[in-house]
Amino acid sequence: MEKIGIPGVGARVVQAPMAGGASTPELVAAVSEAGGLGFLAAGYKTAAQVRADIDRTRALTGRPFGVNLFLPSTDVVDQVAVAAYRERLLPEAARLGVEPGDAGDRTDDWHAKVADLLADPPAVVSFTFGCPDDEVVGEFRARGVVVVVTVTTPEEARLASAADVLCVQGGEAGAHRGSFTNTDARGVPIRTLLPQVRAVTDRPLIAAGGLATAGHVAEVLALGAVAAQAGTAFLRAPESGASDLHKRALADPRYTETAMTRAFSGRPARGLVNRFLAEHSASAPAAYPDVHYLTSPLRKAATAQDDPGGVNLWAGASWRLATDRPAAEIVARLEDYVQVP
Repeated sequence: MEKIGIPGVGARVVQAPMAGGASTPELVAAVSEAGGLGFLAAGYKTAAQVRADIDRTRALTGRPFGVNLFLPSTDVVDQVAVAAYRERLLPEAARLGVEPGDAGDRTDDWHAKVADLLADPPAVVSFTFGCPDDEVVGEFRARGVVVVVTVTTPEEARLASAADVLCVQGGEAGAHRGSFTNTDARGVPIRTLLPQVRAVTDRPLIAAGGLATAGHVAEVLALGAVAAQAGTAFLRAPESGASDLHKRALADPRYTETAMTRAFSGRPARGLVNRFLAEHSASAPAAYPDVHYLTSPLRKAATAQDDPGGVNLWAGASWRLATDRPAAEIVARLEDYVQVP
């Protein structure tokens, strides 16, 4: 049997980095302690906040874990379209008793985060929304860090050839599509995409997208992945930092489908179809992170007011299989098929 597991780490199950609060140190540590690879999400946090999360995780586990960074957006944004979307959301904001947000840091504190992680790195660092330049990749690799880049097409896999490992994200994945560009291109199903990427690179591949059972994991390993990444499967775990509102929605039979939307952030992301997604998706501009900052006060207020219709309920295609079991049990269930070489 072909050897499986992430080189240098050995994990076969990866907990997806979920920006916005779900990837707590407690969740990351629990996954890593169970033999998986937990991931902290650095997106939307300052370098100091990320360092505090790393310190807390290290206090909880001595096992390897990862940190995920968003590459800064370099897209030219149509500010007229952003202003029009802001105007559209004014009644929504008034109903919630808040104002739409102002422009925020388009770099996501990138330079400070990279410098801090290079000074004291975790075992694994991954990148989403692009591939950093070869110098940054080389500096991490020189420190013994396993470098992972998220890709959504074979073309992106070619561009990320300097990485140690590629995380191949299929169209079934919940939350943001990790593509290098902010386009409306349809996501390719993971079981189709994985062989396509395998054909253009010899890098080890982590498969992601709607993976929630041991059977799903077995399928992607048979297609050439060395590990499987799951995100939504961990959202309802007690260690997850997802809001109670979000956790309840994932188990609520009133939600019957997921869809891709730019309504909450300005970038394509998959979530449960709720009122906000249905009403505003067609009007949302391709403007990230501008729309993210614009809707942030509305999403926070909707969560505080227990309004599931007004918040991003990120979810992958297999959301109905998510359970409220402890993270260690979820890892064990995902690994249940594994025959160790």
